Amino acid sequence: MSGDDADLELFALLRQSLGLDSQDCPSTTELPVLKDAEFIYDNSIDVAIDSSGTKAAAAMIWESMQKKGYSRQTWSEHDLHPKAKDESTVNFIFTMDLLNFCFWPEGSSENVYTVNYRGARWTGYWSLVAALQRALGEDVPITDSHFWQDEAECTEEVLQQVFRSDSQTRMPLLSERMACLREAGTVLYNRFDCSFLNCLKEANHSAAALVNLLADMFPCFRDETRFEGKTVHFYKRAQILVADLWACFDGKGYGRFDDIDKITMFADYRIPQMLNSLGCLHYSPPLYYRIKKLKQIDSGHPWEVQLRGCSIWCVELIRREIVRCNPGARVNAILIDFFLYDTVKERETQDTELLTHHRTRSIWY
Repeated sequence: MSGDDADLELFALLRQSLGLDSQDCPSTTELPVLKDAEFIYDNSIDVAIDSSGTKAAAAMIWESMQKKGYSRQTWSEHDLHPKAKDESTVNFIFTMDLLNFCFWPEGSSENVYTVNYRGARWTGYWSLVAALQRALGEDVPITDSHFWQDEAECTEEVLQQVFRSDSQTRMPLLSERMACLREAGTVLYNRFDCSFLNCLKEANHSAAALVNLLADMFPCFRDETRFEGKTVHFYKRAQILVADLWACFDGKGYGRFDDIDKITMFADYRIPQMLNSLGCLHYSPPLYYRIKKLKQIDSGHPWEVQLRGCSIWCVELIRREIVRCNPGARVNAILIDFFLYDTVKERETQDTELLTHHRTRSIWY
């Protein structure tokens, strides 16, 4: 053994004695998402990032966030998000993000899945949260993984009742959502003693470790595809699950993640829409008219991959610009994403010139 080898072995033993093994140190666990997003941006021909638009958006976003006092605490201020800080809320968030995908309607935006709950009309993501809250209020154990596995109790008819619509439009992809619940229940039973809390324990306060664990162990979280000869990863729902836990529990307890800033923007269909309206993203004419005419884009199509990847990279550039112009700013991609989502939902009812979002049917977002 050489002197260098001996030094490395002694260093490894010292790290182990101090409890700094790589499996216990969040800083050593990485996510592939941001690197893959940069690769997509570098090879994109149908989606472009506007440098001046990105800088202007960064200034606007930071100023608006400061004025509104926007922070991770904003998550819990929403009427429908759970308020208890206990295991029941962890299970609610896990269930919510298992099913948090694809709410857009066919054709007119008026034909949208709707849930009337607590005296209000809820659509999009909020229709899912409202349906879950409604089911719990009706004593349906919809957030219990034991229930998901019980094919005699958790039937298609029961789920149709849980996710019943108060409009003429049914919940999209209901059978796929049922499959996600079944799959997750099976994985929790076989690998995690029927408890998502054991996933949190295994991740050991690492956001990156939890995202990777979800993608490795739960196929319905394995949000990846091929682009220009390379496998690229998005992990939208796995990442937003971590972000929701972090925001709900204010970075403490079940929401403590020591490497939370490794989480990227959540590549969906709303944030690209908002980035386009801010002048940050530009589309090639064929892609622009595809979106404008409400034509579907297949999951994994190069257009869809570019929309998602460039959006992640654009939000990262916005984050860097905010930090550059405001040294010491406490902002990450999660907060920027949350802010952009809330903003685009506000503008949607006011701005008739807002280009619609792209349309892709999938379980990934």
